[in-house]
Amino acid sequence: MTATASTGSDPVTRERLFSGRHLPLVLGVIGLVTLGAFENRAVGTALPTMVREFNALGSFGLANAAPNASYLISLAVAGLWSDRRGPIPTLRTGAIAFTLAQLLVGTAVGMPMIVAGRLLSGFAEGLLDVSLMVLVARALPAVLRPKMFALFAAMWILPSVVGPLLTGLVTEQFGWRWVFLGAVVLLVPSWMLLGPAMQLSLRTPAPERSAEDAAELEAWRAALPWALAASVALFSMTLAGDHLEAHPVICGIAIPVALVVLGLAAVRVMPKGTFVVRRGFPAVVAVRGLGGAAFAGVGAYLPLLLTLQHDFSPSRAGVTLSITGVSWALGSWLQGREHGIERVKVLRTGLAFMTIGLLVTSLLAWTDATTWFGLIGWTFAGIGMGLSTSSLSVLTLDLSDENNSGRNSSAAQMASTMSIATALAVSGTLLALNSSDPQPWVFGAIVTAGAGLALLGFCTAGRVRT
Repeated sequence: MTATASTGSDPVTRERLFSGRHLPLVLGVIGLVTLGAFENRAVGTALPTMVREFNALGSFGLANAAPNASYLISLAVAGLWSDRRGPIPTLRTGAIAFTLAQLLVGTAVGMPMIVAGRLLSGFAEGLLDVSLMVLVARALPAVLRPKMFALFAAMWILPSVVGPLLTGLVTEQFGWRWVFLGAVVLLVPSWMLLGPAMQLSLRTPAPERSAEDAAELEAWRAALPWALAASVALFSMTLAGDHLEAHPVICGIAIPVALVVLGLAAVRVMPKGTFVVRRGFPAVVAVRGLGGAAFAGVGAYLPLLLTLQHDFSPSRAGVTLSITGVSWALGSWLQGREHGIERVKVLRTGLAFMTIGLLVTSLLAWTDATTWFGLIGWTFAGIGMGLSTSSLSVLTLDLSDENNSGRNSSAAQMASTMSIATALAVSGTLLALNSSDPQPWVFGAIVTAGAGLALLGFCTAGRVRT
């Protein structure tokens, strides 16, 4: 534990997350994360109303896919920019882009404005995610970072549980536009709270760069076109998956081509050694990708599985989202406790929980077991995701310095985004090929494959040790 010893017989002063010195930063970050989470959940609730109002149901998939594509290139830009100029310019640009995105959607007169706003929203999210990580790395001592990441996860509970209901009420009583325009107003107090931490960061002298650091920066800049290619491939893959049934030939060609481009781009933008799980930070990136694909690749299909095979209503099937938010936050809170357990052991425990939990969840597809048993499995998987994801974020900063914390944070999140997109594309294609009458084995294969990815992450997690 980090502590500052005092002179004489005074007790040792422990660092506390909610102390006066750190409180403005913590509250500001909490505000931005919560705001982003509400915006994420709000879109899913309000978008059906939006496309119906503009008579543009065919643009539903486009509006959903847009932010994922721009998020990927944004991560690459944010990593380079934060390491070269510090987190503040990136954070400011992200806040401005977020504001403009909400204004575009909130004042939209047609779907083109909404799609443009969604593209800008994804770009803003990438800038904010990376710059906040770098700001936390510079402003908080290492001992407090696990607690901070636990708060990151906890801030998704309220949006996950209350967000859809609140968005629905606002949409029904005042109109969907106020869902997005209201977010602009809420951004102001969060930004003001971040002021002291941003001023401190601006006063911190820029770190000296070695020749190796400069070479790594140039290599990352050279990889930016590949990040753009990955964004285009991700957008194309998602869009083709949505229209596979209507245009089987064109989309059937587009998906494998996009997967190849995404794979080539991943080799260029990921740290060297990621795909062979080289010890150290490359292993952290690889495990982040495996865990993300395992959990998100299953979670996307659970509501549909419950609806088709267990006769759940859409509202009841949404219970998986609430379980995800609460269990993930619980796991993240557990890893942030002062338990004294080695970080790698916490990571492996989380991946073990995820593997076992997903195997139990797969019983929802393979058998007629009572649904509560499968949902308990999903709860265990969520706890494991909270334990592992937050631990990987801590390890990312522990294995970084002031010269590369932005790029490393960016690379870890890009690995998760690309692996999730690939998993969803493959499983979406499998489902589309059996869309006329999806049999239990389709969902069973998707969930069991997720458990296999989590198991692979567990087996390789020990390599994150340097």
